[in-house]
Amino acid sequence: MMQISRRSFLAHSLILVNGVPLSALAQATPVTNTLDDGLWWRGALFYEVFVRAFQDSDGDGIGDFAGLIARLDHLNSDTGNDASLGVQALWLMPIMASPSYHGYDVTDYETVNPDFGTNDDFKALVDTLHSRDMRVIIDYPINHTSVEHPWFIEAASDPASPKRDWYIFAEENPGYLGPWGQQVWHSNPHGSGYYYGIFDSGMPDLNFRNAEVNDEVRRITEFWLTEMGVDGFRMDAIKHVIESGQIQEGTPETIEWIRTFANWVREIKPDAFTVGEVMGSGTDGLQPYYPDTLDAYFHFQLAQEIVNGANFGNAVKITNFVKGAVERLPDQRWGTFLTNHDQERIASTLKGDMGKLGVAAMIMLSLPGIPFMYYGEEIGMQGTKPDPNIRTPMQWSTEAHGGFTTGIPFTPPQSDWETVNVELQSNDPSSLLNLYQTWGTARANHEAIRIGDYQALDTDQRSVMAFTRSTADESVLVVINMGKTESEPVHLSPGEGISMATSALDGTVIEVNGEVDLGIMPAQSGGIWVLS
Repeated sequence: MMQISRRSFLAHSLILVNGVPLSALAQATPVTNTLDDGLWWRGALFYEVFVRAFQDSDGDGIGDFAGLIARLDHLNSDTGNDASLGVQALWLMPIMASPSYHGYDVTDYETVNPDFGTNDDFKALVDTLHSRDMRVIIDYPINHTSVEHPWFIEAASDPASPKRDWYIFAEENPGYLGPWGQQVWHSNPHGSGYYYGIFDSGMPDLNFRNAEVNDEVRRITEFWLTEMGVDGFRMDAIKHVIESGQIQEGTPETIEWIRTFANWVREIKPDAFTVGEVMGSGTDGLQPYYPDTLDAYFHFQLAQEIVNGANFGNAVKITNFVKGAVERLPDQRWGTFLTNHDQERIASTLKGDMGKLGVAAMIMLSLPGIPFMYYGEEIGMQGTKPDPNIRTPMQWSTEAHGGFTTGIPFTPPQSDWETVNVELQSNDPSSLLNLYQTWGTARANHEAIRIGDYQALDTDQRSVMAFTRSTADESVLVVINMGKTESEPVHLSPGEGISMATSALDGTVIEVNGEVDLGIMPAQSGGIWVLS
């Protein structure tokens, strides 16, 4: 008879933290549903960094923490220089010890990858970011470990080991496949039987029905929040935490686990930010994860709508889609993005069309939500699958290897690095980088763009998107012509009593007499105006 070794999830609710049952902690710190509550992450612009590929400081061909520190002025200058992106927080892809280049299979959750530096080097990065009033969250791949993790080796080698129940074993192969048709049961390399790993054989899933696993994960979580100083976590593969047989994503137990974990994090560090990966989800798929679990989740369908809108110049569909998200998900608590480390880069999807790339950037940087920019996106770096080709070295300059390293890079940069790089675009006012800097700085400087209420405006034009973002103290008007041709004259009524509109991008002023008259907008152009 097949035996699947997993303890009852009820054991989870009996664990005590400082004498308080976890089931009580789940109710202790509800998410505050107020956009102006002062939490640093509300509407903040994040920048996703693959440390290995960002900047090498010592010539070994691998990016590191010291290299990242050296490039922070590109993200958010501490000298008041406007020639930066206005980034307020970093999301670091996995930085823990791992045998793989990507790091999503961890072998030691308390030691940084030695390729990037030491734990003290990481603390120096955190201190530098905090001194610039920037924050940092780290990728947290706890759904699974590496097959080389000492926990798994012990569990797989000895059926009598207490660690055996830290993973999911079966004496016979249950035989069913995963959500995308993949093998999820793998032959035990250290003994008899099979183990469960939803992603591949190198990543065995942890058993979160086991109380000891939850204890250990909480201990590690507290280590990163307190000892290492991180400001939160990007929760990798969060919808797969607790499977129920062949139901392998989004189970009620998973959502309850997330709720308990998130509220425990808030007990340890009240302003810590948690954002979850629920791959492929739209508004309907995300609704079960709100209102009181993680702070936010990535909105994959909205990302696709932005890319499609930029590609085809259709403002109507995006407008309707955003309206639905605003109405059905709470308090703009979702991550907006264009593409990420798992997807073909947007510059490749849009075939290097700088006009379309600019439209996508303007939309992402002005819509409600929490925007996440993938490194290199701001200069139009290209990259198509497989994954290593979308995680290539950052292209900084016309120097050898794009200025990424003085040695031999761990993988070559894209072939266009001599013409697509930060150095060349920094000196070009019409470049994609200049657009990202201008709109990113405007977002950082105006709270209405970050957290303001959203109100769509009717333009009577398929390709022209218009909306207001408003707080108690400020109101802005955003208009974007997504089309490849100039617009018809644009006349808008953003609200009563408006007498003047001042550009948040270049300071020019429009006198308003009941309506904002923008005239004919050039193709693939946009603007932000502060209304007064």
